[in-house]
Amino acid sequence: MHAVIPATPDKNNRPIVLTTNNPTDTPLDLSTPLSRVLFDAQEINTHIDTLTTKSALPLLTHTQEQTASSARIVQEIDSQVASLNDGYKRLEKEVLVRYETAEEVKAVALRLWETVRLGRSVGRCLQLGRQLEIQLAEVAGTGNPVKTQGQKEDHRALVRCSNTLLGLRELFYKNGPGEEGHGMERVEVIRTLQNTTITPAERVVLSKSQQITREFSMSNLSTGTNTTTYAQTADTKSRTTSALLSLYLLSPVPDASKTSSKKFEKWEPELLLHSLQDYLRTALTSSLASLSRALATLPTLDRTLLEISARCQNILALSSLLSTTVPPTHPLLPSFLPPPNFLQPLLTSLETGSLASYFWRTLAGGLSTKVMEIMNRGGVSARTLKSNRNGVRDAIRECVIRGSQAPSGLGEKERRGVEGNWEREVAVMVGSVVGSLGR
Repeated sequence: MHAVIPATPDKNNRPIVLTTNNPTDTPLDLSTPLSRVLFDAQEINTHIDTLTTKSALPLLTHTQEQTASSARIVQEIDSQVASLNDGYKRLEKEVLVRYETAEEVKAVALRLWETVRLGRSVGRCLQLGRQLEIQLAEVAGTGNPVKTQGQKEDHRALVRCSNTLLGLRELFYKNGPGEEGHGMERVEVIRTLQNTTITPAERVVLSKSQQITREFSMSNLSTGTNTTTYAQTADTKSRTTSALLSLYLLSPVPDASKTSSKKFEKWEPELLLHSLQDYLRTALTSSLASLSRALATLPTLDRTLLEISARCQNILALSSLLSTTVPPTHPLLPSFLPPPNFLQPLLTSLETGSLASYFWRTLAGGLSTKVMEIMNRGGVSARTLKSNRNGVRDAIRECVIRGSQAPSGLGEKERRGVEGNWEREVAVMVGSVVGSLGR
């Protein structure tokens, strides 16, 4: 038997047999291999038939046993599955349904608890707001626009208002999850309270405190009288102390949840320091302007120097009051160690050791420029000032000495606290004027 290889043409239209064989190759004979393959297949088929015929009965028996075993297993599994289904239904009824009900009850209870907590916080906030209104009405001309007959100003109400405002501020600061003030910003009545009561009240307390500090005066040199009574002096000190305490308490405090403890250690009463610095700045500006005019018109010099001495005495009295006023414990800064008195942070911010010395030295620093301007302009003012240089020197020296004496309203102990040697300040002030006049 010869194998016939088809002459299928390739892409060049040549028979494949010519591309894979040579024309001289010997033809391939496949008859013998094919016979062997057919014989082997026949032997395998015969062997399978023989084994199947001989083992038919054991195979059937084995299959029957396997089928019976499977039926018994399925029967047992069905009973177990039925038992499991019954147990699951019982558990679902006794556990899952109750659990779902308990979850709903828990969610309702949590919402009720949150509502109660928020209601208590809102109630406390409203109570503090009402308390703030009452305290603000005790400050004359602020909380109660229509004064009742016999109503007296209660400057201590400023401190009470400040503490109430701090209580409200603390409540608003605690706005984290689980804290007392959490969620209060969503309540309309709280937003209304902030806009109509809290913010205006804080503005009024700050304005009143700054006004009292700005108007502080205990010297009677400018009036030429010595009629200040002990009651008037005590009232001035008390009013000013209340204003200083209010400014101290209401100074901005960083949020404890967002600020490290090191920043709390460096905290300063910003509002208090700014008000006191404004008081000193106003005294210096007024003194410099009035003294510059008086040096140009000498007949008004005595009156002007008397007013400057009075301003310095007021600064001495303020320094004494600050040194004896101890800062209270700040409710929002429980771990903050307050300074020993109100004077120390002011001196630190001004980088000086004495307010009176700071006043005279700063005034002298600006005065030398003013004197030089007068001398550069020339004219009658310059000639008069230069011809009266000795009288001007003595008047300025007396002004510094007089202004560096404690006012009559201070007690003996307070007087000792502000007494000192002011010769350097005298020399600086005299030099700032006379030094620019020449010989």
